[in-house]
Amino acid sequence: MIKRMGDYFSDWARKYMPDPFIFAILLTFLTFILGIVFTPNGPFQMILHWYKGFWSLLTFAMQMCLILVTGYALATTKIVQSLLRKIAGVPKSTPVAAALVAVVAIIAAYINWGLGLIVGAVFSLEVARQGMKNGRKFHYPLIVAAGYMGLATWHQGFSGSAPLLVATEGHFLAKEIGVIPVKETLFSPLNLVMIVVMLLFIPVVLYMMAPKEESDVKTILDYRPDALHEEEEATEEEKRAWVFADRLENSTALSMIIGLGGLVYIVYYFAKNGFKLNLNIVNFTFLFVGIILHRRPINYVRAIAEGAKGCAGIILQFPFYAGIMGMMKYSGLVKVIAGWFVAISSGGTYPVLTYISACIVNIFVPSGGGQWAVQGPVMVEAAKVLNVSIPKTIMALAYGDQWTNLFQPFWALPLLGITGLRARDIMGYCMALMFIGIPIFIIFLLVL
Repeated sequence: MIKRMGDYFSDWARKYMPDPFIFAILLTFLTFILGIVFTPNGPFQMILHWYKGFWSLLTFAMQMCLILVTGYALATTKIVQSLLRKIAGVPKSTPVAAALVAVVAIIAAYINWGLGLIVGAVFSLEVARQGMKNGRKFHYPLIVAAGYMGLATWHQGFSGSAPLLVATEGHFLAKEIGVIPVKETLFSPLNLVMIVVMLLFIPVVLYMMAPKEESDVKTILDYRPDALHEEEEATEEEKRAWVFADRLENSTALSMIIGLGGLVYIVYYFAKNGFKLNLNIVNFTFLFVGIILHRRPINYVRAIAEGAKGCAGIILQFPFYAGIMGMMKYSGLVKVIAGWFVAISSGGTYPVLTYISACIVNIFVPSGGGQWAVQGPVMVEAAKVLNVSIPKTIMALAYGDQWTNLFQPFWALPLLGITGLRARDIMGYCMALMFIGIPIFIIFLLVL
């Protein structure tokens, strides 16, 4: 049954799932119309709201590009590649390969969502490569879909935007709810149980989705004919022909000196602040550790250039999603949507309705931090009225935000850029898993 469901949604996605940029345009139209119908705003006002939000996430967009390219560069160092290759050679069939890739991606995403995104992409690519080298035909779209699973679980981990934000002194809702420590959110019994459940549930479902017939298997070579090509090191004769500029570009001394400078600040930061992560220190750490591990400056330049190919979708689409967020926020549409759920909920069902509303809003605002900014105030106020646990409300929203990433292809853009697939190639499997998993979140939100 699960296999048939995966096949059905996969076929549907191949036929009807457009490029993510088309998705962004259609969502812009839909938000525009909903704002006119359900709020007092007219067409011109909605356009003003659209532009007001359009450029509001440029800093965040740049941070996302940096976390992609620095994470990619780190994940493609020889030491990391060697480790990934050793693990990648373990699976001998598509079901086992998909399950293993999912576990690795989820664990990495619990540590940091950016790391999970890049490791999932690079590891899925390496598993498929190793499979072909060993004469094993793995179904590449399913393997890559498994590499995306970290983005379906990231908000439960150490980089979860909403839980970390409300644990920070002076956050924008501090007057309403105070400072809520992570022991009540990320380390609550609810979330700890959900972490274990997701680590078991997701790999098992992907295992069951694997094609049974060899004729249905599409290998990495069907999508990337050059996938088995590996760049060769320069020979000693070529090195002797280097001019002065070549020697500078390949100077390990330059990498070590600048890398040491970066490490000095990293040690200072964590000694002063403890294990307090934010996007800037994560990017800074990835950047300088990557420079050191690549050893030669030119190797790092090439790795960054290769990773930057995955940034095209972020650069193009992030302003459009910021514009959607602007229409949702400034028109009051997000309050209207959340209000529909509040009006039909009770204290017992409110966390479930929060989860469902977050699933819907995430399709329009595919940023965990951005979604908390526009939806959080409404959900917190309703929780206070209904006398519902604020930490549980926060985690319900976090679960909804992460889970419909399996339907919303925006965060799959870097993965697709690295693996060479299109959204329609993997989203069918993701959507099938999404629908199967929704009842699990509902049940646990009701009983825990």
